[in-house]
Amino acid sequence: MPRKALYNVEEVLSQAVSVFLEHGYHGAIMDEIIARAEFNRRGFYLEFGSKQRFLYMVLEHYQKTQLNKIIAHLESNQGLISIQSFFEDYVEHVKGKGCLLINCVTELGFDDPEIRDIGRHYLDRLQIDFIGCLEKAQRMEQIHHNVNIESTALQLTSYVQGFAVNAILAGDTDELKIATQALLGPLAI
Repeated sequence: MPRKALYNVEEVLSQAVSVFLEHGYHGAIMDEIIARAEFNRRGFYLEFGSKQRFLYMVLEHYQKTQLNKIIAHLESNQGLISIQSFFEDYVEHVKGKGCLLINCVTELGFDDPEIRDIGRHYLDRLQIDFIGCLEKAQRMEQIHHNVNIESTALQLTSYVQGFAVNAILAGDTDELKIATQALLGPLAI
């Protein structure tokens, strides 16, 4: 009869999110992740293989448990209110620590095609969702009719990336909230 695992994979992945946010990929020490998750070294490597493979699983978990909840605002497609709600939650999410996915793209994107691919899919998804919300906002006359939807969606997507990086530097200040108001204010009628 197979032995039952003495750990919860979801808890291990959640603990790893914190470690990778605190230290980055290269600064994260597997012993710390193993200790926080109350895992044993042999079991860890049997379950996950390598640190790199483990990171891919952590990023998938992070998107599923954290980012998807924030992106759900955009996917509800309620026009400008969806975009505003997304940025409010995203700013709170990244405050003081950044976004694990964007942090990994920044740290590893040149050398790791898998990270680059994960990041590209995420940014494409954001841009498509922004396009849908902006089109709806135009139909609902929430934004000016002369707004170029695609270039504005690209700009918003770029701001998401910048916010993730700036959140580390801004800490607990309201800089990103002010920036969000300045970004979205001119769009509204």
